[in-house]
Amino acid sequence: MRRETQFILLAGLVGLICSDLRAENAPATKAVSILSRCDSCRIVLVPPRGKSKSDLEISALQRKIKTSPIPAPLLDRLGWLLVAKARSTGDEGIYNLVKQTALCLEALEPESTAALLLRGHALQSLHNFKEAEPVARKLIEKRGASFDYGLLGDISMDRGQVTQGIEAYQKMMELKPDLHSYTRAAHARWLTGDVEGALELISMATEAGSSRNAEATAWSYSRRAAYELQLNRLSDALQSVKAALELQPDYAAALFFRGRIELAQGQTNNAVVSLQRAVKLNSLPEYQWLLADVLNTTGEKSALPAIELELNKRGALEDPRTFALYLTTRREKNEIALKLAERELTQREDVFTHDALAWALHATGKYSEAQTQSNLALSEGTEDARLFFHAAVIAHSVGNLKEALFFSQKANGIQQMLFPSEQKQLVELNGHLLDAQSQAKLNTSDTN
Repeated sequence: MRRETQFILLAGLVGLICSDLRAENAPATKAVSILSRCDSCRIVLVPPRGKSKSDLEISALQRKIKTSPIPAPLLDRLGWLLVAKARSTGDEGIYNLVKQTALCLEALEPESTAALLLRGHALQSLHNFKEAEPVARKLIEKRGASFDYGLLGDISMDRGQVTQGIEAYQKMMELKPDLHSYTRAAHARWLTGDVEGALELISMATEAGSSRNAEATAWSYSRRAAYELQLNRLSDALQSVKAALELQPDYAAALFFRGRIELAQGQTNNAVVSLQRAVKLNSLPEYQWLLADVLNTTGEKSALPAIELELNKRGALEDPRTFALYLTTRREKNEIALKLAERELTQREDVFTHDALAWALHATGKYSEAQTQSNLALSEGTEDARLFFHAAVIAHSVGNLKEALFFSQKANGIQQMLFPSEQKQLVELNGHLLDAQSQAKLNTSDTN
C-alpha cells in the first residue's frame, strides 16, 4: 500500500477530532495549538519520504507552517502542492491528504472557502461526486469564483451531465480566461466532437501558462500533444511533448504521449523506452496496459510478468474502468470486468463509462444490452477511436452490417489512438466485415 493511501483509514476519526477543535476556536486560540492538537494537521505536516523536487518543496512548506503565526494561506498552498503531486505521480491516495489539509484549514478558519475548494477537488478526484457536488454549489453560493465553477463543471462532466458542465466552464471562462479555464473548455470541445476547436483552446491554455505554474502548463502541453496526435500532426505533437518536458522533466503524462507518438511513427523501440519511464514514474493502469501491449508486439516479454502482475493486483482498485477495458480487450475475466464496469457506472455516468460497460456486456454475450450502452457512449458525438472500434464490433455482433462498416471506418481513420492489441482486433474486424459485405453482395445478386 502506498504511504499516502494509508491515511484514508483515519479519515472518519480525524474529522470528529478537528470538528471539536473548530467548536473551541475562540479568537485567543493560538494557531500553533490547533496545529499540534488537530489530527488532520498532524497528518498533513508529516514530511514525505521521497527526495523529489515536489517532496522537497512540500517539506520546506511544512516547516514554515509549523512556525508561522498565520499558517492558513500556507496550508492552502500545501494542499495544491499535494494536488500537483497526485496528478504527476498518479497516486490517488494523496487526495486523502488533500482532504486532511482542508480539514486542518477549516479548524483554523471555520467556513473557509479555500478549504471548501480543496475538499471539493479531493472528493471529485476520488470520484465521490455525490459528496463533491454540494461542496461546489456551496462555494458558488458563498463566493462564485472561477475555480468554483470549474469544480462544478468537472463534477458534471464525470457524471455525464455535459450541458451542465459546459455551462459551468463557460462561466469559469467569463470570470477568468486563463490556463485552467481554457484547458477545461478544450476538453469540452473534444468531448463533443470538435477536435480542431479543442486544439485551438488548448493552444490558448499553453500560451497562458508559464514556469510559475509548471505542472498545470505541462499537463496542457501533454493534452495538446494528444489532440495533435489524433489529427495526425505527429511533428507538432512531439514539439508539444518537448515543451512539457522542458517545464517538468520526467513528466509521466508527457512521456506517455511521447511513447504513443513514437508508436504512430513506427519507432517501437523508442516507444518502449518512453513508456517504461512513464510507468516507473506513474504506475497508472492505462500506462501499464499500453506498455504491456507494446512489449507483446516486440517480443521483449521478459518484463511482462512484473507489469501484468502489478496491473492485476492494483488495477481494479486504482482505475476500475480502465482495468475493465483491459480485461475485456484481453478476453480475460469477463465477468469480473462486467461487475467493475457496472459498479463504476453508479459513480461515473459519462460516455467512457457507458463504453466500458458496453464492451464488458459484449464480452459476456449480452449483445442487445451492449448496443444500448454503446449508443449512450456515442451520444455526445465524441470523436474517439476506442468508442468507434467498440461500436463497430457490437454492431457486427447484432447483425447491423451498415453501422459496423460506418464505425469501423471512423476507427480506421484515427487508429493511431488505439493500443496495439486494439489495432490488431480492428484489423481482424475489418476482414470479417469485408467478408460479410462480399457475402451480402452475393446474396443480392443471387436474388436478382
